[in-house]
Formats: sequence, structure tokens, C-alpha cells
Amino acid sequence: MDSIYDRIGGEAAVRRLVDRFYDLMGQDPAFRPLREMHPEDLTDSRRKLFMFLSGWLGGPNLYVQAHGHPRLRLRHLPFAVDEAARDQWMQCMTQAMVDVGIPEPLRDELHKAFYRTADFMRNQ
Repeated sequence: MDSIYDRIGGEAAVRRLVDRFYDLMGQDPAFRPLREMHPEDLTDSRRKLFMFLSGWLGGPNLYVQAHGHPRLRLRHLPFAVDEAARDQWMQCMTQAMVDVGIPEPLRDELHKAFYRTADFMRNQ
């Protein structure tokens, strides 16, 4: 069976998803609190999320090759990640998936996986 990475369209699709996610975060006032948790320049954030998602979705394990184990919770401890932050992240990613054309039922499968990970990140 093909990985989710392959099923959504590989590298180009993951890049589109990450770019749309960060574009929405910067454009939609509903995501302002989430945006404020990030640096002004999102270049490195985009790069790291792309690298992480590539491996997480079953493609090349770029993040681990460059930075080692992601240690997601540890890396997010400096930020107050509560239910509201989780929900904003999920709304932003869900909209990004719709906008880049990830079809159902794959989008639903991804939504569930993203939610489990986003909920695990909560530290408040």
C-alpha cells in the first residue's frame, strides 16, 4: 500500500500544504494567537514543518536526517499549547487540506492523525 505521502502527491503536495497552512495563519485573524507563537520570519518554520511532515506522512525522513528525533512535546514546551491553540492549529490545517485539494476520505484520515498529534502537544 502506498504511504499517505504518496497518496497526497509526494513532495510537491506536502510543500503546498505547508505553504497554505502558514499563509492562512498569517492572513486569517482567527489564527492570530497561533501566528503570534511563531517567529516573524516563517522561513525556518515552513522548512521544518515540511521536513517533519515528509517523514511523518511516510515519505523521506528529512527532519530526522537533519535534526534527529523530533521530540515534538519538548520542542513545544516553551509555548502555552492549550485546547484553544490545538483547535486553532487544527482549523488552520483542516482549511489548508481543503484548499490544496486533498480528497476525502484521505482528508478525514489525515484529520484524525493530525488531531492525535496536536492533542498530544497540549501542555496547559
